[in-house]
Amino acid sequence: MNPLILRGVRPYGEGDPVDVLVRDGVIAAIGQVTEAGAEVVEGGGAVLLPGFVDLHTHLREPGREDTETIESGSAAAALGGYTAVFAMANTDPVADNAVVVEHVARRGREVGLVDVHPVGAVTVGLEGEKLAELGTMARAGVRVFSDDGLCVHDPLIMRRALEYSKALDVVVAQHAEEPRLTAGAQAHEGERAARLGLQGWPAAAEEAIVARDCLLAEQVGARLHVCHVSTAGTADVLAWAKSRGTDVSAEVTPHHLLLTDDRLETYDPVNKVNPPLRTAADVEKLRQALAEGVIDCVATDHAPHAVQDKDCEWAAARPGMLGLQTALSVVVETMVRTGLLTWRGVARVLSERPAEIAGLTDHGRPVEVGEPANLVLVDPDATWTVRGADFASIAANTPFEGMELPGRVVATLLRGRVTATSGRITA
Repeated sequence: MNPLILRGVRPYGEGDPVDVLVRDGVIAAIGQVTEAGAEVVEGGGAVLLPGFVDLHTHLREPGREDTETIESGSAAAALGGYTAVFAMANTDPVADNAVVVEHVARRGREVGLVDVHPVGAVTVGLEGEKLAELGTMARAGVRVFSDDGLCVHDPLIMRRALEYSKALDVVVAQHAEEPRLTAGAQAHEGERAARLGLQGWPAAAEEAIVARDCLLAEQVGARLHVCHVSTAGTADVLAWAKSRGTDVSAEVTPHHLLLTDDRLETYDPVNKVNPPLRTAADVEKLRQALAEGVIDCVATDHAPHAVQDKDCEWAAARPGMLGLQTALSVVVETMVRTGLLTWRGVARVLSERPAEIAGLTDHGRPVEVGEPANLVLVDPDATWTVRGADFASIAANTPFEGMELPGRVVATLLRGRVTATSGRITA
C-alpha cells in the first residue's frame, strides 16, 4: 500500500491546517510533509477525527438480505465515517452461537470496508429463558452481548448474564423495556398518543429496567451498557448510578437527539421506532446528558426495513430507522451548532468512548504519530439534503428525508486505506 498524505487538514478542527502522512496503516508524521510516490488527498482545511465506531448496527445478514447485507451496510458505514460497527444479534438464525458470529465476522473481513464485530445474543433465540453460549462466543471474539429488539426482562437471567460477563470480561448491552408495560404500545405515552389513538409506551418501562440493571451490575461488579436511551428519567437514573460508582455506560441515537413525538401527527410509519420518539423536554435532557458524559456515546441503531414493512398502516409497521449515513450530520446539528460539543467532543461520543466501551484497542485512538490510521475527514461547512434513495443501504427508511443537514464526510480511512471519498466507495 502506497503512502498517503492528507494535505491541509485540521486535527479535531483546531489550529492551522497541517499535512498528515500515513504509511503502513499508521500515522507516520504530522506537519509539513513530503513523501515520494505518496497518494495525496486534498483536505482543504477539513476536520480530521478518529474513525467513528457504532456500537449498535443492524446489518440483517443472515436472514433478511432483502433489507441489508453486510456488504451494503458496511458501505453505508464507510460513507458515514465509520471504521468499526457492531452487528446486532437479532438475525435469522439468531447470533446465539459461535457458528453464526464467526460467519458475520468472516463476511465483514471479506467485504473489508469497516471492521464488523458481531454482537452475541444473551439468551437462546432471544427468548429470554436460557443463557446462550456466552463462553464459546467470547472465545470466538465477541466482546458485546445483547438481545436488542427484546429486553432481558427476567432479573435472574439478567443477573446470571452479568455474572458470566464479568468472568469473561465482556459487556452486556440491554434493550431496556419492561414488556408488561409496553404490550401493544405504538408511541410515547402522553397527550399526543392519546389524541391520535395510539397505545402508549410509558417512560417508566425504560427507566425501571435501567434502575434494576444498574443495581444488579453494581452488586455483581459487572459492566452494563444501556442501549438507545430515550427519556429524561433514564438520564437521571444513569447519573445516580454513576455517582454510586456503578460500571454503567449508555448510548443515545441520533434520532432521539433531534426528533420528537410531534412527528406522529402524520401517522407516517417512517417515524415509528423502539423506543419511541419522546417529547421536546426529553430531547433537551438527552442532549445535556450527552454533553456532560452521563450518556457516553452516540450509536445509530441503524435498522433497515423493506418497503412493505414501512409503507403500511402504523400498527402493522416495523419499528426502526436508518442511521449510518446521517449520524454525523445529526450530531453536528444538535450538539455542535448548539455549542454543546466541540469537535473533540464529537470524537469522544462517536469514536473514543464507544471504542473504549467495546474494548477496541485500534479504533478511537488519538490523531497522533504512531497511532492506527483509522480516520475520518469531515467538511464542517458543507450542507446536504437527505435522500434515502441515494444511500448505500438497500433500504431507504430514513426519518430525515428531505432535511438539509450540516457536515459531510470527505473521506474515511481504514488502516490507512481510503474506503470512501466524495460520497462514493473507493476500496
